[in-house]
Amino acid sequence: MQDPGRNSRKADGVITPPDYIGRFAPSPTGPLHLGSLYAALASYLQARSKKGKWLLRIDDLDSFRNVPGASDSILKTLEAYGLHWDHDVVYQSQQIELYNSALEQLHQQQLLFPCICTRKGLIKYHQKNPGPAIYPGFCRNKSLSENQPHALRIKTENSEITFTDQLQGGVIENLQQVHGDFILKRKDQVIAYQLAVVVDDHTQRITEVVRGIDLLDSTTRQIYLQQKLGFKQLHYLHIPVIVDKQGCKLSKQTFAAAVDPKSASSTLHKLLILLKQSPPDELNKAPVAQQLDWAIENWNPNPLKKIRAISQ
Repeated sequence: MQDPGRNSRKADGVITPPDYIGRFAPSPTGPLHLGSLYAALASYLQARSKKGKWLLRIDDLDSFRNVPGASDSILKTLEAYGLHWDHDVVYQSQQIELYNSALEQLHQQQLLFPCICTRKGLIKYHQKNPGPAIYPGFCRNKSLSENQPHALRIKTENSEITFTDQLQGGVIENLQQVHGDFILKRKDQVIAYQLAVVVDDHTQRITEVVRGIDLLDSTTRQIYLQQKLGFKQLHYLHIPVIVDKQGCKLSKQTFAAAVDPKSASSTLHKLLILLKQSPPDELNKAPVAQQLDWAIENWNPNPLKKIRAISQ
């Protein structure tokens, strides 16, 4: 396994991390399609161009959506495209104790409350009450000793969360007015994405998150959790998403085709074009390693600024 972001060692033998640590965190709900490989490549190039580490994390918490064999398929595809990660793969399903510890920390701050509302009930409420579809706070004053099945929500505050995205610019958002109190643990006991990603990024010492712009609106919620848990705020770079001819984001829900490891060279060249890196035509049939060497040396995400979607 390649490791260009290998740890440095001090004279006393203590291993210190590099300045930059990035990651890719796919869900094992199917094989990688062009859109997900596009995000993986962008995060990989950002990390390697900074001589940093690139970690791989499998978001397999939602066992109801996981597809048998998908994790192995993802790993094999990444390797076929030369996207070699540093250190062992982290599986979120093996991190439950860390998430529960974070929940306990938030509970001690009296920030959590049990919510017995149903999705159907909330949909009916919003249909009768036009406006932002935020949680109306029905269960905000309930005790955590609630016996019936419930989700756990975190109380948000009437204050602004701000950050600057490298490509999308400054973002200012009042979490309470835009998202309301959001779920950290579902009624079926599955840890919610927002909490898991924050805990994992902190545990893995991630310094910057590179991902699709469709996750931009999750960022303020994650920064809020970072603040409440005493974690360092990360840097963010949200790239455009790849869309089909109908303008829909490529996804498993829209039956996006899996990328073919056998056509790695041509597909990688296409991805570099979609990332607006202007690779030389002669690289089209070059080996994957040669294309990646060129891409790392010439990586510049700035041509993607303020772009939300790119057609495949």
